[in-house]
Amino acid sequence: PGVVLGPPSGGGETQGSLDVLSLGKSGVIELEFTDLLAVDGPGVDLLVFENGFTGFLETGAVAVSDDGVTWHDFPCAAALDGGSTGCAGVAPVFANPAQGVSGTDPAVAGGDGFDLAAVGLARARFVRVTDTGANRFYGGPGGGFDLDALAVVNAQRVDGGVP
Repeated sequence: PGVVLGPPSGGGETQGSLDVLSLGKSGVIELEFTDLLAVDGPGVDLLVFENGFTGFLETGAVAVSDDGVTWHDFPCAAALDGGSTGCAGVAPVFANPAQGVSGTDPAVAGGDGFDLAAVGLARARFVRVTDTGANRFYGGPGGGFDLDALAVVNAQRVDGGVP
């Protein structure tokens, strides 16, 4: 699972990253931010990067928590026909430090953005991603949602300070 720590390695609209953790059918990963917390600020607060690209989507439902006990689920309507809304794994990933594209700028990074205000949470220390099971690509050694990375857009240090 350590492969998801660090910046995303996006390949754009035609190629997904291979630097990912495949969750498998209905698989789940929970991650804790230890240096920075995501806080509710203007617009997108958190970006989730899957290795999706045009025609090959594997969606995940995203939930956040401040304490790791009480979870707040973002609405996610996953569909096999590609009409998924509110899920992670829908948008291609452009963020890639090797190509000079920031993973914390929603205007250029790609990935799927989540606003904590949508679930009524002021800050989040934990993120859970669950494969929705709504894709056609299970099989072989992997399958399901392929997590590349997470990025905090609006942040606060764990001690309360500004980064």
